[in-house]
Amino acid sequence: MSKENKLIKNSTDYKQWLIELKTKVRSAQLKAAVKVNTELLKFYWEPGSEIVEKQKNSTWGDGFLKQLSKDLIAEFPEMKGFLYRNIRAIKQWYLFWNQDNLNWQQAVAQLDDVPIFQIPWGHNLVIISKTNSTEEAQFYVQKTVENGWSRNVLVHQIESNLFVRTGKTVSNFSKTLPAVQSDLAQQTLKDPYNFDFLTMREKYDERELENTLVKNITAFLLELGEGFSYVGKQYKLTIDNEDFYIDLLFYNIKLHSYVVIELKTGKFKPEYTGKLNFYISAVDDLLKGENDNSTIGLLICKEKKKTIVEYALKDISKPIGISEYRLTKILPDEYKSTLPTIEEIEREIENLKGNNDESFTG
Repeated sequence: MSKENKLIKNSTDYKQWLIELKTKVRSAQLKAAVKVNTELLKFYWEPGSEIVEKQKNSTWGDGFLKQLSKDLIAEFPEMKGFLYRNIRAIKQWYLFWNQDNLNWQQAVAQLDDVPIFQIPWGHNLVIISKTNSTEEAQFYVQKTVENGWSRNVLVHQIESNLFVRTGKTVSNFSKTLPAVQSDLAQQTLKDPYNFDFLTMREKYDERELENTLVKNITAFLLELGEGFSYVGKQYKLTIDNEDFYIDLLFYNIKLHSYVVIELKTGKFKPEYTGKLNFYISAVDDLLKGENDNSTIGLLICKEKKKTIVEYALKDISKPIGISEYRLTKILPDEYKSTLPTIEEIEREIENLKGNNDESFTG
């Protein structure tokens, strides 16, 4: 490498400009990919419509699709989109999105920003094959557009019934938050939360649940949903020279608010709301900035009864939601590690000290 090239390569201005240029190239590639995907799906929509129309107004059966596939592959051998299974999928895709709304075809033909055209073809096929209605399908299409889900994440969200669980948290948001924020907060939370990514022993406690969630923070954030960022566990608040500890503290960038999460491994009890209300007030006073919205509390428990929760929240002044959680991986206690915990070691030491003290008495 020449001296001149070394000077250029090591130049701070050059390095910064190169970073910016690489970012622009990647952005252009992404836009091109999205554009190609949109044009491809708009193209698929047109033959999908024509295939349905041809079969409806003629005596052609399913053999028509196989013949069409052969003829198109013969003309365009490099295009995998004309394989029989894909042509059949194009027809099913078109029929799925036209089952409820006869005017939808016109909207699709006229708009470039229709959500189903903004997600990959493979994502489209997953959605129409795993959902039961266009309403549910539209939900997952929109979430995919908003969050950039991979196909595996999309499948996971559908199989965990995100559509059914979203917005089902029992809360007092409508009474404690402005209308716009109330609706957004309600749709941000879910019930129940699915902790199937955890493996717990039968007799686990709240601290163990908390620690395991934090160890699996990536999966936990995915389950919490869009906009959540982790702040800390056992987050200390010092009030009037006393220390208090929040189980889990998050910030949600869509809500522009802190979210205080308390975990309970048993049934919901009305007194839990008082403690959570206290924590929310403290976070509002000690952490909330001028541009932050009201802090929100979320209590996640093993079991709840809706009427009891509603009474408990009735006169609470701070915004609180109550949800359940579900576990699927429980290990019997006999599979617990043979190594003692720190707590067990400390208890054993205390017992030994007690026995030694007794041996020197009397």
